[in-house]
Amino acid sequence: MNPVLEPLFRTVRATHPKADLRLIEHAYDVAAYHHRDQKRKSGDPYITHPLAVATILAELGTDDETLCAALLHDTVEDTAYGLDELRGDFGETIASLVDGVTKLDKVKFGDAAQAETVRKMVVAMSRDIRVLIIKLADRLHNMRTMRYLPEHKRHQKSRETLEIFAPLAHRLGMNTIKWELEDLAFAMLYPKRYDEIARMVSERAPRRDLFLQEVIEKVSGDLRDAKIRALVKGRPKHYYSVYQKMIARDVAFDDIYDLVGIRVLVDSVRDCYAALGTIHARWNPVPGRFKDYIAMPKFNMYQSLHTTVIGPEGKPVELQIRTHAMHHRAEYGVAAHWKYKEEVGAPGPAGKVKPGSDMAWLRQLLDWQKETSDPGEFLESLRFDLSVSEVYVFTPRGQVVALPEGATPVDFAYAVHTEVGHRCIGARVNGRLVPLESRLGNGDTVEIFTSKSPDAGPSRDWLKFVKSGRARNKIRQWFSKERRETAIEAGKEAIGRAMRKQGLPLQRLMSGESLLALARDLRYPDVSALYAAVGEGHVAAQTVVQKLVASIGGVDSAEEDIAETSLPTRLRGRPRGGGAGVVVAGDSDVWVRLSKCCTPVPGDEIVGFVTRGHGVSVHRADCTNIVQLKSQPDRLVEVSWSPGDDSVFLVAIQVEALDRPRLLSDVTRTLSDQHVNILSASVTTSRDRVAVSKFTFEMGDPKHLGHVLKAVRNIQGVFDVYRVSGAST
Repeated sequence: MNPVLEPLFRTVRATHPKADLRLIEHAYDVAAYHHRDQKRKSGDPYITHPLAVATILAELGTDDETLCAALLHDTVEDTAYGLDELRGDFGETIASLVDGVTKLDKVKFGDAAQAETVRKMVVAMSRDIRVLIIKLADRLHNMRTMRYLPEHKRHQKSRETLEIFAPLAHRLGMNTIKWELEDLAFAMLYPKRYDEIARMVSERAPRRDLFLQEVIEKVSGDLRDAKIRALVKGRPKHYYSVYQKMIARDVAFDDIYDLVGIRVLVDSVRDCYAALGTIHARWNPVPGRFKDYIAMPKFNMYQSLHTTVIGPEGKPVELQIRTHAMHHRAEYGVAAHWKYKEEVGAPGPAGKVKPGSDMAWLRQLLDWQKETSDPGEFLESLRFDLSVSEVYVFTPRGQVVALPEGATPVDFAYAVHTEVGHRCIGARVNGRLVPLESRLGNGDTVEIFTSKSPDAGPSRDWLKFVKSGRARNKIRQWFSKERRETAIEAGKEAIGRAMRKQGLPLQRLMSGESLLALARDLRYPDVSALYAAVGEGHVAAQTVVQKLVASIGGVDSAEEDIAETSLPTRLRGRPRGGGAGVVVAGDSDVWVRLSKCCTPVPGDEIVGFVTRGHGVSVHRADCTNIVQLKSQPDRLVEVSWSPGDDSVFLVAIQVEALDRPRLLSDVTRTLSDQHVNILSASVTTSRDRVAVSKFTFEMGDPKHLGHVLKAVRNIQGVFDVYRVSGAST
């Protein structure tokens, strides 16, 4: 046996004692031979990558065919080894898996044109889910070794990972893969936010671990007394999930991190409910935080009881209670349990779920990709469907329908049948008439009323509140077919209106070539399609106007003073150029002012511009407005720094931090401690819990700026602070 394969075989034997090791060794030998002259970006032999992918899959408990396909997955793509040859050596099943992964390797994500290729992935997944499992393991190993790629590639791959691959792993219940993919991509895309969360977690770890230990001992003792065999342990906290909770719940890090996570593993379903009763007997549960995913499993076969209780010291404690089998499925999902020829499954006795049940979701995706003509729209539907959690509602006959969280009766109508959706005019939920935009909750029974009129159709307003990709696609499709001409006219009118509002030259901007070029840039086949997209609300008219203006080099501005909102600095009786700390070559008695648009300070390369009636305006050489001013070279003058003791300079800085209470007061106090005079401040907080603060202040000695930035950087939650060229408004 090849000694290189010993660690892989050890893992395979542990999960699949009857696996065909000789076949796996043969696959390795073939892959090693054909990749023999290839190297990875890291300089390692290429064969290390397929071997690592196979090892990841072996740890998940996949079968020998999947492992062989993993070892061979790059041979057809990157070497002279053909698919027919592979089929002859390893059989049809392994060949079709390798072919599926090879097609997936050509998939690129992001732009609408590239989104078309996502369909290949959906088709490959629906034929054999193992194709996607291999691709996920392949992406995981690539993310682990991503540091050897150029920066733009790292960012592109990390974004794909967060938007597509990690949610797909979640859909298939492969949580171990999902968590690692998320953390690796998070660290690559937002290193400063990642480091700040890692630092805050490590600072609180010792105190938290003591509290965790106390809770574990009490839960273990109670379960022992109740004669329930259980393994109680703390749940690992993943940095990306901490960050996502901060965004989703709109709370600070401390509020999230005070929540202690405990996992209780027991032998049977009966023990799960007995353990829940024992825990609730000791600590009061938090109302509304109990979820029974054993009786109603999640879409990805996940089963568990979730509860939150008020634990010691009044702190909340989250508990997950499940059997060992449920835990194994929660960690590895379909990778370990896929039954390839099984029909769509359903929860069986004792809460066991047939792994085939997830195929319903894949079939739904397959329907979408046939129905949706716009590839960008399909990708958006996929992203949305991957990212939301679900609610379960009932038809009047008691059938369960899974819908996205926040779904409405209209979503339910389209889930039942397209025609039911189109003709929907009202709904009854739990026996009561409700508005169509009402949100449905778990366990609701929904009845839909439909119109008999031959002209019945959906309302455009429904697009404002429907949550499911299916409903959105069907409504848009209806309007695309029925109202295309109207949409084209509406789009043309909206663009013209937006231009007139801004006083822009319609004739010049609406020329055929400009619009056709823009339509192609936005991935539309012609100008009519662009107008229709605006009319249907896919693209804002304002966006089209902005892009048109940008394409002809921006709107000419005759008045340079518009770009110069300048602040004269104090003169305090010195010669007219001295108060600003700047002298004009050949004339010391000229009124000089430092431009507010780029706030120059000593050390910056500067340029002077003679304004009409306001002396000389001084800009940084890299100021964006200088490009415009250079069109009048006769008004540019040479200037140089000559700061005096009483010179005062404006400085603008930007502070980026993870949002928390009292953040602004901490930053302003720190700036005051550094003896700077704050003139203006603005703070915005984005939906991803990042607070961006801009401060403009006066300084006498620009060398002091380094100390100011260092002091601000040491504030908890701040992950970046730097000087900016524009002052805050």
